[in-house]
Amino acid sequence: MNMDYSESMQTHPGSTNLKENSEIGSVVDKNDCDELEALVMSRAQTSTSLSSACSYRSTDVDISEERMRRKLRFFFMNPIEKWQAKHRVPYKFVVQVIKIILVTVQLCLFAHNRYKHVNYTWDNRIAFSHLFLNGWDTTREVNSYPPSVGPLAVYKISKFYETLDFAVIGYANLGNAIGPYSYTEEDNSMPAPLLCLYQYKEGTIFGFNESYMFNSEIDERCLNLTVEPNVTAKNYSAKDFLKEHGILINFSSLVKAEMTFSLKTVNFKAAGPITPPDCYKFNIKISFDNEDHDGQMLLSLDADAVRLYCKGDVEYVVDNRLDSILLSILNSLVIVICSISLILCCRAIYRAQQLKLVTINFFQKAYKKDLSAEGQLEFLNMWYIMIIINDVLIILGSGIKEQIERKFAGDQWNICSVFLGTGNLLVWFGVLRYLGFFKTYNVVILTLKKAAPKVARFLLCALLIYAGFTFCGWLILGPYHMKFRSLASTSECLFALINGDDMYATFSIMSFKSPMLWWYSRIYLYCFISLYIYVVISLFISVIMDAYDTIKLYYKCGFPKSDLQAFVAACTDEASSGIYRNESSSSLGDMVDKLCCCKNPVTVVTRSRFH
Repeated sequence: MNMDYSESMQTHPGSTNLKENSEIGSVVDKNDCDELEALVMSRAQTSTSLSSACSYRSTDVDISEERMRRKLRFFFMNPIEKWQAKHRVPYKFVVQVIKIILVTVQLCLFAHNRYKHVNYTWDNRIAFSHLFLNGWDTTREVNSYPPSVGPLAVYKISKFYETLDFAVIGYANLGNAIGPYSYTEEDNSMPAPLLCLYQYKEGTIFGFNESYMFNSEIDERCLNLTVEPNVTAKNYSAKDFLKEHGILINFSSLVKAEMTFSLKTVNFKAAGPITPPDCYKFNIKISFDNEDHDGQMLLSLDADAVRLYCKGDVEYVVDNRLDSILLSILNSLVIVICSISLILCCRAIYRAQQLKLVTINFFQKAYKKDLSAEGQLEFLNMWYIMIIINDVLIILGSGIKEQIERKFAGDQWNICSVFLGTGNLLVWFGVLRYLGFFKTYNVVILTLKKAAPKVARFLLCALLIYAGFTFCGWLILGPYHMKFRSLASTSECLFALINGDDMYATFSIMSFKSPMLWWYSRIYLYCFISLYIYVVISLFISVIMDAYDTIKLYYKCGFPKSDLQAFVAACTDEASSGIYRNESSSSLGDMVDKLCCCKNPVTVVTRSRFH
């Protein structure tokens, strides 16, 4: 990346030729630098030939080369050097600083509101479970590992109808709930809940003689459970209601049953000067899952929250317009600053590609050779690519956030949080670009860049071994170990073991139902843990340390240079020398026209220089 070259030029301007490299090598340990100097010699051979060839050219050619070198030298400067060279304001840096502040403030406010929203909907789901689920207790409200209780399920036909009765009666007696819940009708009248039954078209089992009648086509039948308000268990029976409507449930063919209804509520949420109440509609669904036909019908409740437009106190709503205005201004500022950043980065990438074409053309016509692929990659700044990606993500997330706050969008909190969170992550990663202008912090960036190819190859090999252990554990231990019941949970368990998490529990949870597999699990876990903790992780660390040692050696003896870097290194003009201010701001466009046309680029540039 072009940043790395500018960093190496800034911190080691004296390592641009072989003479100074040898002088540095005489100070450090000679044995450490011999091989590296040979590498630098081979990489700088092209530059030596170019410099020696240029020494025999005419003065006109030397002037054109110097202009090209200064143009490239200025391109690879950091913002501080560009300010010293041409007093150019680092507007991209200023834009990034403003963007970091605005985006972080926006994310903090959104994270706070999202937490309250998710926590509010979760608490309401717990309340609905107590009101409408028969057999629900407080022990199921805390997610513990390993689970302290089994799944909530129905095992008897009578319990199935009792669960239906409990849900219908709880819905009909909504006034007994502490929560401010209301029905969805404008007059607060109770609409009938909807019960849908999904059954196989034919499913009869004769277990005594191992025979059955089966048709896999699923029939869906829905009906409204009409009920009077404030009904009690004494005068209501869902089983009798279904019989009256000619519905007889065959549980051997029943796949699932779903009961749905909706409620409305208002969340005051300690309303203050800038926190207006929110209105919600909860679409509640109680599911009976019998797809496995294993004698256990799983019971669950889901509540989907939809924000509504509130019709509250007029004066209160007017006072709280300040909240909406401030949030809208913040969203607009974020969108504007990210759009400016996006345009500037796209412009920088476009101008870099223009300069690359000019440089390629210059090398072909001046030196009769092509610019190397490594030299061409110097013009592609991956930091700008990352900034463009985070700008797009933040713009999309800010647009969705504005729709959520204006209640134009539904429940889009998750997709908005993904956009804003990922964009903010990349924004803070971009700060490393500016820290990389300093030698101490640049070591980290250069080490990661140097180690990236080796780490990728190493991880590929480690991943193949990891995949083998994952599939093996899932297949063999899955039926007897709760951590290996799915491919995803198996992978998560093995990754936790690599980091030394919950090892004893993984060993002890294994069922002793099969002694052979119990012993196999011990051998399997010992082999995996020993291989990855003592071998794979140690090798992984050694790969990183090897890259770090190489970077430290580069700082002592000089960095290997591509043909482009060697060409630019011959330019010894300091940024503060003032010579860069004499270059015209439109010189890049002039060079594009002159180098890309049919005229001789050297003579044309030289004549314009003398004029």
